[in-house]
Amino acid sequence: MAVEVLSTADGREKTALSRAHAAAWFAARNAGTPISLGRATPPERPSRPEKPRLLDPRDVPRRRTGSAAGRVALLHAVAHIELNAVDLHWDIIPRFADTPMPLGFYDDWVKAADEESKHFNLMCDCLEALDSHYGALDAHAGMWRAAEDTSEDFMGRLAVVPMVLEARGLDVTPGMIELFEKAGATDAVDALQTIYAEEVSHVAYGSKWFHFLCGRHDLDPKDVFHDLVRRYFHGGLKPPFNEEKRAEAGLPPDFYWPLAGTYANG
Repeated sequence: MAVEVLSTADGREKTALSRAHAAAWFAARNAGTPISLGRATPPERPSRPEKPRLLDPRDVPRRRTGSAAGRVALLHAVAHIELNAVDLHWDIIPRFADTPMPLGFYDDWVKAADEESKHFNLMCDCLEALDSHYGALDAHAGMWRAAEDTSEDFMGRLAVVPMVLEARGLDVTPGMIELFEKAGATDAVDALQTIYAEEVSHVAYGSKWFHFLCGRHDLDPKDVFHDLVRRYFHGGLKPPFNEEKRAEAGLPPDFYWPLAGTYANG
């Protein structure tokens, strides 16, 4: 199921498949007959549509968010992030299948992938209401870098993707909501509020299973987190931090404040 999603290029098709597989997974779980965990080799990179063209982050044009074109660009960027998140959450399932995990681990990431699929479609709906679409603009090529860097490090993946990248979403989304509120864009505000509410649990899943693995190996979670983020995350964590939502997701300040700034390897 996971590899089928990863191997589907079109965004709308990918997310439809993702949601169908999630529904099948939870239907089986609720019936007391969970789908068996098999083995499948995920692709090094997920399939992608021909557009958007993926550029080096330095080459992606910056647009003023106060303009209508700037708001379209911002929605497009969020859609791109959400589509990558769909793949990231399905990828973690087969990528680290050799590590025995409780069924609850799979419940969490299938649910997260399902919600990210919904988020991508919400952003696409907003874009289409503005006579645009996903793929109309160039996008960031670096989104999959964290997955590639942590492809052989389960704890590294949990540390960097949900606990750093998705936690960053908790920091910046309130500002985006405010921007669209000022523009009177109620559909975008509603969509971003949905995303904001549901992303907290995705960060929490990362924190929960990261702490679970640390406990299994009798490791100090804070020290290991600092170590892994310094190894795999390129650049420092950028304040201001949404301390309330981070705490709600199980991320205390002593996890991320020591990482604010830049690293020598960044």
